[in-house]
Amino acid sequence: MEDLTPKQIVSELDKYIVGQDKAKRAVAIALRNRYRRRQIPEDMREEVIPKNILMIGPTGVGKTEIARRLAQIARAPFIKVEATKFTEVGYVGRDVDSMVRDLVQLAVRMVENEKVAEVEGQARELVIERILEIMQPMPRSEKPTRIPKELEAAYEVVGQLLGSQKPAEAEPETTQPETTAEEDLARRMRIREKLRKQLIEGVLDDHKIDIEVEDTASPFLQVFTPQGMEEMGVDMQSMLGGMMPRRRKMKTVTVGEAKEILAQEEARRLLDQDQITRDAIERTEETGIIFVDELDKIAGREKDSQGGPQVSREGVQRDILPIIEGSTVMTKFGPVRTNHVLFIAAGAFHISKPSDLIPELQGRLPIRVELDSLHADDFKRILTEPKNALVKQYTALLGTEGVNVVFTDDAISEIARMAAEVNSQMENIGARRLHTIMECLLEDISFNASDLASEKPITIDAAIVRERLEGILKNEDLSKYIL
Repeated sequence: MEDLTPKQIVSELDKYIVGQDKAKRAVAIALRNRYRRRQIPEDMREEVIPKNILMIGPTGVGKTEIARRLAQIARAPFIKVEATKFTEVGYVGRDVDSMVRDLVQLAVRMVENEKVAEVEGQARELVIERILEIMQPMPRSEKPTRIPKELEAAYEVVGQLLGSQKPAEAEPETTQPETTAEEDLARRMRIREKLRKQLIEGVLDDHKIDIEVEDTASPFLQVFTPQGMEEMGVDMQSMLGGMMPRRRKMKTVTVGEAKEILAQEEARRLLDQDQITRDAIERTEETGIIFVDELDKIAGREKDSQGGPQVSREGVQRDILPIIEGSTVMTKFGPVRTNHVLFIAAGAFHISKPSDLIPELQGRLPIRVELDSLHADDFKRILTEPKNALVKQYTALLGTEGVNVVFTDDAISEIARMAAEVNSQMENIGARRLHTIMECLLEDISFNASDLASEKPITIDAAIVRERLEGILKNEDLSKYIL
């Protein structure tokens, strides 16, 4: 983060999201402030709270994408939750803590994957040795058979009674001279070195071997608790798994598959799980981002309602409030404080207004950003400019089957115009309308791709776009279902 200024963050976001400069600036400043906070003295650091953001704008304009890309830039734990999910629980929506539990679980996986990558080289060296031991085990020297000390006295008594002598210690049978054994060992070592080289180069990756792996299957138990049935079920499962010994099972796989399976197993043996948990909790508390979508759907006020679901909505607001304000949530990895987690809330607010939220929640979302609706020019840029532009996606997908599709500039302009027109006539779903139009446009080509592979490039121009879609647009009833 020390290398990313707000301008650079906005520049990174521009690679994936068209327009919405106000929202990009707001999230860039919020992200940079996290780095600035860690540079100030510790006594003041705790007092600096994150400036949570409320994004206001219709669906499909980039609210979620901005938050998701921001988390990727910062390599921060990120989770998206729907505010309406908590109205399903009941009157108060007590399961709001689940967003924090899910976030810390995601952080544990992130840290674990990073640590696995650090020890990957060492783990792969251990894997080569394990596979070598399976394919060419080292010989074990046979020891001479000796009479156990505890049986020596019994042999003496038996010898006196029978008048026989104590049996002599068994001498090892010498079937070959010492030099032959050394030569055999040297031969085995040469074979082993040759196998090691072939394993490293991947020559033997298709060879089948039997390996012993941990049996990860364990009994699942669900228990109703205040933390939620699913969460406690996982806790009980891990507790039972620790009490019972790890079971092993034999598995027949190729050498290439064995390398990957055993590499994960060896890497996890090299990791310190306690340190991973501590790092994950710290990362969650210091850099975690929670995106709360559909906030406008719970914005009804009890005093404005005629009864019914509005009461539940305000109850959910009051339960989300302490999480955003800053509280300690108990998770299976330990307590997690949400004081410095960044919350980005979003909603269309086309029916309700941000002022319909309870005042306490409004105060915890001090930065308000209004996102612009998308028009034909924006759609044209979305189709071509971003790294993951739709035209690039469809060209790459069809290219996997040897079909070369080329879109002309007038075709892209026509697609953008139609998307804007359909959005104006029906529900405005923003850039998501482009997905439906592109699917409808390329349906025949996608269906017959295997037969078109050997033919010349297929050019999509404005005339083809109109021919394929104009009839649907004119038929209002049909367009409601298709577009």
